[in-house]
Formats: sequence, structure tokens, C-alpha cells
Amino acid sequence: MTDTTYPFARITPGPLHAVLLGGAVALFLGGLLSDIAYSNTYQIQWSNFASWLIAGGLVFCGLALLFALVNLLQAHPKAGRPTLYFLLLLITWVLGLINAFEHAKDAWAVMPSGLILSVIVTLLSCVSAWTGLTNLRSGGAR
Repeated sequence: MTDTTYPFARITPGPLHAVLLGGAVALFLGGLLSDIAYSNTYQIQWSNFASWLIAGGLVFCGLALLFALVNLLQAHPKAGRPTLYFLLLLITWVLGLINAFEHAKDAWAVMPSGLILSVIVTLLSCVSAWTGLTNLRSGGAR
């Protein structure tokens, strides 16, 4: 009988890692909602809020990315899930950084590219959190 499980690779993140993922999703979502508010009202303060929320999301996402890297280095070489999770978080962080640079422009220059990037980053952060927090295996108890 062949054991196909990888006992030394974490399937789901620990509590601190989960808090960092949840914080990144919430902060990127807050940035998106601030961008939506700015596009509807043109009150410059909403753009400032979005900039700060995106910066906070980058901090949380970056720390979660470090946890994912450690998990990737400890995972079995054939385990594709930690690799997918790490790549999703990396893409989220890179696009979030580009979004932060976009929001560093003058408030009038942020739209519509800042809003579009915020939508993409928020969706990617949700997908990466979903991938990191769920267990794709079916049947059997862990």
C-alpha cells in the first residue's frame, strides 16, 4: 500500500497565517470600496483612503506570502497545491504593488485604472485566500 499523503506539508495555514490572509482580503476590499466611492463622488479623500488601505493590504499579503514560501519549501516536490497558492499570493502582491503605485498619482489621474486594478487585486486576494484556507482532498479524515 502506497501512502500518498505528505505529512510534512501543511494543507491549511496556521492561525496567524489565516489572520494575515483575512486581513489582506479585508484591506484590499476596503480599497476597492473606497475607489468605488471616489468614482461616484470625486471626493479626493476617498482616493487617500484607498491608498492607505492598499498599503495595509500589501503588508498583510507580504507577510502571508512569507508564510506561503516557508510552506512551499517544506512541501513535497510533487505537491502542486502549495505552489499554486504561493504563485497566487505572489501575483496578488505584485499587482497590489502596481495598484499602490497607481494610487500614488494625483487623485484625478487614478481613475479608471486604479479602480480596475483594485477589482483585480481584490478578486485575486479572495481566490488566493480561498485556495490557502480550503482543503481540496475529499473523503478521509486528516
